[in-house]
Amino acid sequence: MSSVIKKIISDALDEAIEEGSIKTKKPVIVERPKKEGFGDFSTNIAMLLSPGEFQPARKLAAILIPKIEASPVVSGCEAAGPGFINIFLEKSYWYALLKEMLKKGADYGNTDTGAGEKVQVEFVSANPTGPLHIGHGRGAVVGDTLANILKAAGYNVTKEYYINDAGVQVHTLGESVRLRYLELKGEKIEFPDGYYRGEYVKEIARGFFSTAGKLPGAPAFEKFAREAMLERIKKDLKDFGVEFDIWYSEKERLRDSGLVESTIEELEKRGFVYEEEGATWFRTTDFGDDKDRVLIKADGELTYLASDIAYHLDKIKRGFSSIINVWGADHHGYEARVRALFKAFGHDERMLKIIFIQLVSLSRGGVAVAMGKREGEFVTLREVMDEVGKDAARFFFLMRKSDSQLPFDLELAKRQAPENPVYYVQYCHARIMSIMEFAAEKDIGLAGRPEDGVLEKLSLKEELDIIKHLGAFEEIIEKSALEMEPHRIAFYLQELASLFHPYYNRNRVVSEDSALTLARLFLCKAVAGVIRKGLGLIGVSAPVKM
Repeated sequence: MSSVIKKIISDALDEAIEEGSIKTKKPVIVERPKKEGFGDFSTNIAMLLSPGEFQPARKLAAILIPKIEASPVVSGCEAAGPGFINIFLEKSYWYALLKEMLKKGADYGNTDTGAGEKVQVEFVSANPTGPLHIGHGRGAVVGDTLANILKAAGYNVTKEYYINDAGVQVHTLGESVRLRYLELKGEKIEFPDGYYRGEYVKEIARGFFSTAGKLPGAPAFEKFAREAMLERIKKDLKDFGVEFDIWYSEKERLRDSGLVESTIEELEKRGFVYEEEGATWFRTTDFGDDKDRVLIKADGELTYLASDIAYHLDKIKRGFSSIINVWGADHHGYEARVRALFKAFGHDERMLKIIFIQLVSLSRGGVAVAMGKREGEFVTLREVMDEVGKDAARFFFLMRKSDSQLPFDLELAKRQAPENPVYYVQYCHARIMSIMEFAAEKDIGLAGRPEDGVLEKLSLKEELDIIKHLGAFEEIIEKSALEMEPHRIAFYLQELASLFHPYYNRNRVVSEDSALTLARLFLCKAVAGVIRKGLGLIGVSAPVKM
């Protein structure tokens, strides 16, 4: 919708340039004023033009306003402050927009912003050495929702999970399971520091015990433990509504294939690798890092970075024009190392985009919940999901911007009351479905699209406010995609529900006035459609009854 307003302003500017009252052209920026009474849209174009025109912004605004007001969809304009132009639109514009929404149906909100650009979103990527915790859960929702939004915005999206299934941590998991297995066979064991102590290790050992006929070698434990843990992770994510297009194995696709070694060799040919104290180093300081980084330790063991640079080079070779990584906040220091790879191979580092996920603090009725309950244990995603449900967990994980710490109140998430945001939004949809069912019982149907003149019955300010908010949905999806901020969808839905519930409480939808009833039912249909679409983007259900 903002594109229509931009064109009106741009056309007005072109007209002013043609008549000679303005000489320069600037890109048009429009926004929705946050305060009521400042127009449906506002632009700072006069202020942008002022320095180059050597004229006060308000004088330039006075030149542009009559030309903008000439548009049939504009009811009026005003200059405000240092030179903002506030634009008010005719009611007829909003009725036409609502009609267009109803025509598009489930496709309303989709845009072609991405123009089919090939994008990869890599998220969660937790080591298969333990269950997913709530931090992984937040990252899962951010990544999955962002992928959904990007698809709606016209991007070609691949969702990928990078499996850290090679190296010391997986070997340690196998050894941890082996020791618990020996314990089950009655042997007394010493459990070293640094081994995995959670109850899940004992569960894997019991699974091994029930299938093993004799004591196998350590590699068998490692393989069994890795596969068992990965299956558990996959099940947790599937139950959480998250599925990946690609599960990318470090062991198979990087280590066993020799891709890590060939990447290091290529870096060496380019002069960015050197040997010192028996180790192999990457000159990341050449590209802005605070110190060089080890690729191969003195004992011959590959570092995490060695695999990561090979992995990211493989992403580039697979043709992704944008590579989005969703990382935990503890990975901030890692960014420069990975960006060094892009620069070393002559690729534009701007294609790499990183979203950092801040910590989640659990509480129950305002009282903090201990994150570590016993030795080797922590609050898992499964525990939170089982307690509050998938829908509430996903919605709550999006209630703050991803780089802000997130308070998560378990009791609030379960409460069936307006103060619970997910309940408030879902109930809005269920309430409208109930209205539609009641209307059907009265033999009032909404066959096809509204005829001319029907929607004009929506004359209340509340109704126009709802239509205007619905009209912002496409822009919200587009901005969420471009800014990589999936929380915007959750915020938008809460605002829409906060407009609809009071409106419904004060006004009858199905009344004796058949024309008004029909108009309000169409409005309800549009609201339900946008809520259903928005909830679908964040992976939350839209109940018919509650």
